[in-house]
Amino acid sequence: MAKTLGIIAFVLLIVLPVALVVAGQLGFLSGTRPNDLGLKNGLLKPPVKTSWNVVSSYADRQPHTDYHVIAPLRYSGDGKAAFARLEAIVRGMDGATVITRQPDYLYAEFQTKLLKFTDDVEFVLDEPAGVIQMRSASRLGRKDFGVNRKRLEAIRAKFNG
Repeated sequence: MAKTLGIIAFVLLIVLPVALVVAGQLGFLSGTRPNDLGLKNGLLKPPVKTSWNVVSSYADRQPHTDYHVIAPLRYSGDGKAAFARLEAIVRGMDGATVITRQPDYLYAEFQTKLLKFTDDVEFVLDEPAGVIQMRSASRLGRKDFGVNRKRLEAIRAKFNG
């Protein structure tokens, strides 16, 4: 009995974590880049109501739960300058890679260091409203433990700071 418990403990405490790290480093936990990002009918991709791994400032215009809703970034003055400031903030963040930059759209991937989980983050400049709309979503899983919201709120703090 003690030997069996020892084997189970070894597997759970050593083998499983090592296998998870190896899988992440080999890219098995990064997911596939979505091909349906960007603006569609004037909105970013809607959240899946039964998944708690995405937040969007457009969620109030789409089917959602309260979990999915986040306020857009507000700015005053020149929208293009505000968008350039946002891009500089994103580029300077750990794990961020800007994939697409257009005059009013920014798409970046954020990847964790150890397990290489990848999240897709989008921003849209809405000059008439004086805001930058934003969306952050995990590629894998149904829960993100608040990671996407924390990321966008950290960007907001730097943007407003």
